[in-house]
Amino acid sequence: MDFAHYIGGNWVADSDVTTNRNPANQDDVIGTYARGGAGRVDEAVAAAMAAQDDWAHASPQLRHDVLERAGALIVARKDEIGRLLAREEGKTLAEAVGETLRASQVFKFFAGEALRNTGDAIASVRPGVEVMIEREPVGVIGLITPWNFPIAIPAWKLAPALAFGNTVVMKPAELTPGCAWELAKILDEAGCPAGVFNLVMGPGSQVGARIVEHPDIAAVSFTGSVATGRQVAVDCAAKGKKVQLEMGGKNPMVVVDDADLDVAVGAALNGAFFSTGQRCTASSRLIVTEGVHDAFLDKLTAAAADLVVGDPLDAATQIGPVVDKGQLDQNLSYLSLAAEEGCDVRGGGLGNGNGFFMHPAVLAGATNSMRVSREEIFGPIASVIKVANYDEALAVANDTEFGLSSGICTSSLKLASHFRKHAKAGMVMVNLPTAGVDYHVPFGGRKGSSYGPREQGSYAREFYTTVKTSYVAP
Repeated sequence: MDFAHYIGGNWVADSDVTTNRNPANQDDVIGTYARGGAGRVDEAVAAAMAAQDDWAHASPQLRHDVLERAGALIVARKDEIGRLLAREEGKTLAEAVGETLRASQVFKFFAGEALRNTGDAIASVRPGVEVMIEREPVGVIGLITPWNFPIAIPAWKLAPALAFGNTVVMKPAELTPGCAWELAKILDEAGCPAGVFNLVMGPGSQVGARIVEHPDIAAVSFTGSVATGRQVAVDCAAKGKKVQLEMGGKNPMVVVDDADLDVAVGAALNGAFFSTGQRCTASSRLIVTEGVHDAFLDKLTAAAADLVVGDPLDAATQIGPVVDKGQLDQNLSYLSLAAEEGCDVRGGGLGNGNGFFMHPAVLAGATNSMRVSREEIFGPIASVIKVANYDEALAVANDTEFGLSSGICTSSLKLASHFRKHAKAGMVMVNLPTAGVDYHVPFGGRKGSSYGPREQGSYAREFYTTVKTSYVAP
């Protein structure tokens, strides 16, 4: 089946297409998706500009209703969309349905936020003058989304953009266009006015680059690689655009001597290996104090070896495939590097079948100076780093260019509180996986992980609105 761009309320085909295949079974073709270029972006921006003024001044109730209906449609189709997501990206079916439900929750949350876009009335220091502070839409927003959460991340960028009166041009990842296309279909059915939302599929080098450079796009929200994100920041700064970046992570999970090892191993398994480790919040560095290091390592190695790798549509599967051959090859190259650097590589073998299957890998004997402990791998691979005590663990946890998520497993309230205050990360988890966040609170990090205002929750207002201060002498 052929799937077209969505521009100005119309489905627009292209002669060039991308074949979307199931990473668990390369013979399973999901469909062919239009592959556009800079010209399609120009058409989409023109449509968004034409719709911008009416949408910005529309009743908040209208915006609420569109988003609420979209959320309801996603819920109604959760099994259908979840199955598509599992086939397209490789998550287990349970994870895929869960992600779909999260997208629905995001739309419903921001439906409410559309009604709560408040301002302030402040007394002036000058007699007889009134001061009003209001939030207004930014304008046309460019959204560039990744392949690892192909419906949740588009949802948490798109919903607030629309809720606060912006129009949108969105480019999904080329590896996972299907879920974004379903969002376009749902918004069309939900009554989103023509031109308010536009979907252009295609390569980042053409579609993404044109979104960043287009003079009528006022702001860009990007989730993807560090290298691309930094270039987006430079290009947006040069053109005076607002920019929001979510990039990489090398997230630490600290396990101290007083930790419940069952809790710690469970959190590490989930954080490091679920979703095939393809999460920017994955626990890729497990930093363990020497008193429990050996016991933790043995339990983790055994538990990782027991995880079932296979077809994500099979209810017994716990870990699905890597997203494509390029990612699989990169993962395997890091395992070779780990061995060269002196790690004891446990696991990491290839799975069976016509897909990109890889078993979880534990890198025993790792140090924080190794490349495998410094560079984001984005696969089911975790370094286990032995340290003397909590103080060293905290120092090692913070010794990274990234700062997205950080976790600790401990039974000590004192240590938990100290870690929460001193971890240099945007999010801190105590006795929980570093991956896994709520939809109604801020998401984002610091240092090389994130740039600009936070995503999600009411904090999303900071990026998707601009502040106007009015002075009035009645």
